[in-house]
Amino acid sequence: MHEFALADAVVKTALRAAEEAGIARIERIVVSVGELQRIRSDLFEYSLTQVLPGDVPALAGVEFSVTVEPVVFRCRLCGREFGRDEADTDEPDALEAMHMIPELSHAFLRCPGCDSPDFDIVAGRGITLQRVEGSGADGQDG
Repeated sequence: MHEFALADAVVKTALRAAEEAGIARIERIVVSVGELQRIRSDLFEYSLTQVLPGDVPALAGVEFSVTVEPVVFRCRLCGREFGRDEADTDEPDALEAMHMIPELSHAFLRCPGCDSPDFDIVAGRGITLQRVEGSGADGQDG
């Protein structure tokens, strides 16, 4: 269950970002999870609430907003952008393999426009802290 480790990293990163931005009380943490990350959103959201350090007043009452970022590939040959659903594969283990080593997607997928296996993954990888919302020590929104 790597969701807990990822959640812990998000919370620690959000605390650092809040400190740098002068946010004394964090009200909301906005996170996007790439489709290739292959984590269960419900478990990840639960993990975020469970890893909150109880001794950090800045996090009291914090809310999380988690969205899934669809994977987007861009063909290097024809320039077409496409999603996983357009380049579907019959391989049952393809998504798991692409999660572990995204570069393996070239072995499973082809561009639906020109049939090339030469493409980049331009979106839908990893976890991104989009923003930290809250107020400063003086009560000003940040």
